[in-house]
Amino acid sequence: MTGLYPIETHLVHRERRVPTFFYGTAWKEDQTEPLVRKALAAGFRGIDTANQRRHYHEAGVGAALKSAIDAGEVRREDLFVQTKFTYTAGQDHRLPYDPAAAPAEQVAQSLASSLDHLHTEYLDAFILHGPSVRQGLSPVDWEVWRRMEALQQEGAVRRIGVSNIAVDQLTLLLEKATVMPAFVQNRCFAHTGWDARVRAVCRQNGIIYQGFSLLTANAAVLNQPGVFRLVQQLRRTVPQIVFRFALQVGMIPLTGTTSETHMREDLSVYDFELDAGDVQMIENIAVG
Repeated sequence: MTGLYPIETHLVHRERRVPTFFYGTAWKEDQTEPLVRKALAAGFRGIDTANQRRHYHEAGVGAALKSAIDAGEVRREDLFVQTKFTYTAGQDHRLPYDPAAAPAEQVAQSLASSLDHLHTEYLDAFILHGPSVRQGLSPVDWEVWRRMEALQQEGAVRRIGVSNIAVDQLTLLLEKATVMPAFVQNRCFAHTGWDARVRAVCRQNGIIYQGFSLLTANAAVLNQPGVFRLVQQLRRTVPQIVFRFALQVGMIPLTGTTSETHMREDLSVYDFELDAGDVQMIENIAVG
């Protein structure tokens, strides 16, 4: 391969296998269960959700996983199941924990609820859905992170990570964390070089970067001649070009497509590659 990273359907990170493409389950409501079943049938083995009923239907994800496992279509050990702890500010009235409980206890309650929703005894990844403040990290953030560290050490969670985090916050976390985050998951904007500063910190510290909204956050800039040249040259779709780019710069992309055709097209990005010049063109497509 000529890409910056070897491109495989799975990678080994900290002695565990991780799929290199995830299916995201936000904003699917009553269609969550059938769509996750379709994603599994298409070949997705990394499933991302959150215990945040405002935007996710975690129990629907769990119903789909249980149904597929019970039918012998997949094995739990072949799946990578990732969910999140979300502060009350990001929730609606359907809270997965006692709002009067201490933050650390809310984390434990949210995890117990997630394990129940997802019909599993462990999570492959447990993610803090975002710091409680816009700048720096608050004492509450540290209380939550310490409980997440303890949960990983206890074994119910195999890896921990953080989402929606700025570069200065990530740097602070790395300075004082006892257990380093395995993942950072951010909305990825082309005008920031596809979150170049955060990705650089991740790369320097052995953290896997997960990018979401790669298409929806960048629709305008992807409507450019350079991208459509690749579409014609490689006979691929714009999403395939973008997801292939993400893989080649060391990112795990997330897709939330509701189309079975697009699910299968998205997973076909492992059988072609972009040359170094095209990777650079996309990386800088909206910079400056």
